[in-house]
Amino acid sequence: MADSLSTGPGEEKEKEDRERDRKAAKTEANNDKDGVTETLSFNDKNGNNKGRRRNLSDLSLVRFITTELTRGYFLEHNEAKYTERRERVYTCLRIPKELEKLMTFGFFLCLDAFLYVFTLLPLRVLLALLRLLTLPCCGLGGSRLLQPAQVCDVLKGFIMVLCYSMMSYVDYSMMYHLIRGQSVIKLYIIYNMLEVADRLFSSFGQDILDALYWTATEPKEKKRAHIGVIPHFLMAVLYVFLHAILIMVQATTLNVAFNSHNKSLLTIMMSNNFVEIKGSVFKKFEKNNLFQMSNSDIKERFTNYILLLIVCLRNMEQFSWNPDHLWVLFPDVVMVICSEVAVDVVKHAFITKFNDISADVYGEYRASLAFDLVSSRQKNAYTDYSDSVSRRMGFIPLPLALLLIRVVTSSVKIQGSLSFMCVLLFYLGMITLKVLNSIVLLGTSCVFVKEANMEEKLFDPPPSAVSSRVNSRAHRTKHVSTVPPQEPTVDKAGISLASVIPQPADVAESAAPTIPKSDSDTFLTTPDEEEDDKIINADTGLEGDGLKHRTPKKDLLEIDRFTICGNRID
Repeated sequence: MADSLSTGPGEEKEKEDRERDRKAAKTEANNDKDGVTETLSFNDKNGNNKGRRRNLSDLSLVRFITTELTRGYFLEHNEAKYTERRERVYTCLRIPKELEKLMTFGFFLCLDAFLYVFTLLPLRVLLALLRLLTLPCCGLGGSRLLQPAQVCDVLKGFIMVLCYSMMSYVDYSMMYHLIRGQSVIKLYIIYNMLEVADRLFSSFGQDILDALYWTATEPKEKKRAHIGVIPHFLMAVLYVFLHAILIMVQATTLNVAFNSHNKSLLTIMMSNNFVEIKGSVFKKFEKNNLFQMSNSDIKERFTNYILLLIVCLRNMEQFSWNPDHLWVLFPDVVMVICSEVAVDVVKHAFITKFNDISADVYGEYRASLAFDLVSSRQKNAYTDYSDSVSRRMGFIPLPLALLLIRVVTSSVKIQGSLSFMCVLLFYLGMITLKVLNSIVLLGTSCVFVKEANMEEKLFDPPPSAVSSRVNSRAHRTKHVSTVPPQEPTVDKAGISLASVIPQPADVAESAAPTIPKSDSDTFLTTPDEEEDDKIINADTGLEGDGLKHRTPKKDLLEIDRFTICGNRID
C-alpha cells in the first residue's frame, strides 16, 4: 500500500516530462516549415537556391536605367484618340482664316448699313416728303398717304435732324479737358462702364425703334393697344441722343489715351481685351452662343474702327491737318487693331477647341447673315436690312452716324463754292461706294445661301411668326398635365380651345419621342411644329407623372445678339 502511494507522484512527473518533450518537438517542426517556406519563396522556378541572388541583381540601378532608355510603346494601339487630337490642332489652325472671312463679310454688312444712313436714307426721305407735297395735286390713289417703309424713313430722318440740333449744344472740347483731368485708373473704370452701357443701350434701343416703327405703321383696323406715336417718337429721340453722347464719351476717352505722354492708359485699355479671353474661354458654348459672340465681335470691331476714325479727325484738326501728324498716330492705331484681331483669334480658337466645335460652323454663320441680306431684297420682306443688322448684331447705325456727322461738321469748315463742290463730289462718291458694296454683297450672299441650301427658306413665313407660334404652343403644352377635361369652349377669335389643348390621355403619346441632342457639326435648321410639341419626362420617361417641357433648339436665323439661349452657361 505504501509502495503504491510512493510511486504515484513519480509517474505523474514522467507524464509531464513526456508532454513537455512533445510540445518542444512540435515547435521545432513548425520552425523547420517556416524556414523551408522562406527558402522556397526566394527560389526560382526550377527550385534553384540561386534565385534570391538573381533577384537582387535585377534591381540594380544600371538595369533600371537601361530599361527606361530602351522601353517602347505603340501609338497605333489608340489610333482614334491621337487622330482626334490631330484634328483639333488642324481646327485651331483653320480658325484664323475662317473667322476673318466671317469678320470681313460682317464688316461690309455693317458698312452697308452705316452708309445707308448717309446716302440713300436722305434721298428716300426727300421722296417721301415730295409725295406728301404733291399728294393734293395727284389725288389720293390708295388708302395710305405713305407706304410703311416711307413712314419709317421719315421718322428716321426727323430723329436724325432733332438729335443733331441737340448735339450741337454739346461742347466736345470741354468734355475732352474734363476727361483728361481724371486719373488713369478712374478713366479705365469709366471706359469699362461705358462698354457695358453701350451694350445695354443697343439692346433696349432697338426695341424702342422697332416699337416706334410698328406703332406708326400698324393697321388702323386693329384695336389700339399702345400709348401713341408721339410718346414713342420722343422716347426714340431721347434714346438716340443719349446713345450718341455715350459713344462720344467713349471716343473722347480713347482720344485722351492716344494723346497721353506715357501711353499708360492706352496700354491698360488694350489689356482689357485680353481679360475678355479669361471671361469667355472657360465657359460652355454651343453653336448659338458662339454665333452671338461672333456677331458681337463684328459689331465691336466695326465700332472701334469708327472710333479710331473720330480720334484721327479730332487730332488732325488740332494740328491743322498736318499729314506728318497722321504718321505719329499710325503706330498706335495699328497696335489697337492688331490687339483686337489677336484677342478674337485666340478666344475663338480655344472656345472651339474646348467645346468640340468644327471650324466649318463659321461658314454657317456667314450663310445666316447672307440670308438676312437676300431676304430683305424680296418682295415679301418684313423689315429693312439696316434694322435686321441692328437686331442680329446689336449694331444701331443712327447714334454712331449722328456722332460722326457732328465731329465732321465741327472739324471741317465749309466756305465758298469750291468747298460745296467738294462736298457734293464726296457725297456722290459715298453713293457710288454704297451701290458697289451692295451689289457685291448681294451677289456674294446669294452664293452663300445657295451653298447652304437655304433657298427654300426665302419663301417661308417670317421667323417672328414661327417663334410666336412655337411659344404659344409651348405655353399650352406646359399646362397639359394640370388642366382637367372640360367642355369645348371658344375664344375671342372663334377657335375651339378643345381642339388646341390635348387631353391627358394624349400626353403619354406625345411624351414618347425625345428631343435629340444638338450636334456641333450639323447645321441648325428651322424646327418643325411637330418637334416643338415634344415633351420629355424629367426623371423616368413615360411612367412618371411629372412631365417637363424642354425649350426647342433655336434656329440660327432666329438668334440675334440679345437672344438668351437655353444652355448658355453651365
